[in-house]
Amino acid sequence: MTASASSAASTLGTCWRCARPPFLVLAPLCAGLAITSAWHDGQAPGGVSALLVLLAALLAHAAVNLFNEHHDFASGLDATTHRTPFSGGSGALPEHPEAAGAVRRAAVACLAGVAIIGAWCLWRAGPVMLPYGLVGMALVLAYTGRLTRRPWLCLMAPGVGFGTLMVVGANQALTGGFSSTALAVSMVPTLMASALLLANQLPDIEPDRRAGRYHLAILLGARRAARLVALLVLAAFLVVPLTRWAGWLPAEAWLMWLAAPAALTLAIGLWRLPARLGPDEFGRLVPLLGLNVAQLLASLALLNLGLWLAA
Repeated sequence: MTASASSAASTLGTCWRCARPPFLVLAPLCAGLAITSAWHDGQAPGGVSALLVLLAALLAHAAVNLFNEHHDFASGLDATTHRTPFSGGSGALPEHPEAAGAVRRAAVACLAGVAIIGAWCLWRAGPVMLPYGLVGMALVLAYTGRLTRRPWLCLMAPGVGFGTLMVVGANQALTGGFSSTALAVSMVPTLMASALLLANQLPDIEPDRRAGRYHLAILLGARRAARLVALLVLAAFLVVPLTRWAGWLPAEAWLMWLAAPAALTLAIGLWRLPARLGPDEFGRLVPLLGLNVAQLLASLALLNLGLWLAA
């Protein structure tokens, strides 16, 4: 392999790592709820339409990750964080700083892909899609640099992106109409995605504070932020009985509760965390962060399965 080919491969590998591929499965699961809720409502999105919606969700998630990685490297935050498998970034740019420009270009390319698919959604479903698109683009561009300095907006942003936009918005793009089923199931990723990002900020409270960020984990402190995560996760499980009672979801949505024991274990562990996270507490926190990811993905997969079985 020539030096130029080796350099190109290294740059591509860095961009791939900065996109955080192990976490990108969240986006298709959320957009999948738009598809399965349409099936449940008697709609049948075409294969190409469904694939475009899934691709847009995947590209939007990758763009956020790439912009975040570039920003954290350029600001010097990467050099001060306590990196875990779930927080502190991938570590790819500190290892390959020469790829920083390529990572930013990759983020812009992903965002351009989202915009192109968004234009198709606008053509398909009409002007009602424009607010979804504008909010989505704003969230991708503003999350790392701006929203991480506004505690409550920072908490809400992931939920709006993965819940409202990827489920309700995508369902409307596919069907041309508003769906109470999509609204009901969107509440689960809305609560859980916000809980996921807040939990993953816990190990970075001090480095983020020094870097000028001011998210909710900094505002509340580790103990209260962890307890809020627990409450958000448990609240997501209450969505099923409440919306089932309202007649918005089928009985098969109860399948999501197969993940409830994991969520309860997570909530108990988070509730017992101390007010300050020293080095000794990281050993307790990291498994909880992993459990949080696992129960989130399992819950969304089971909810998708329930809607599919009810269709």
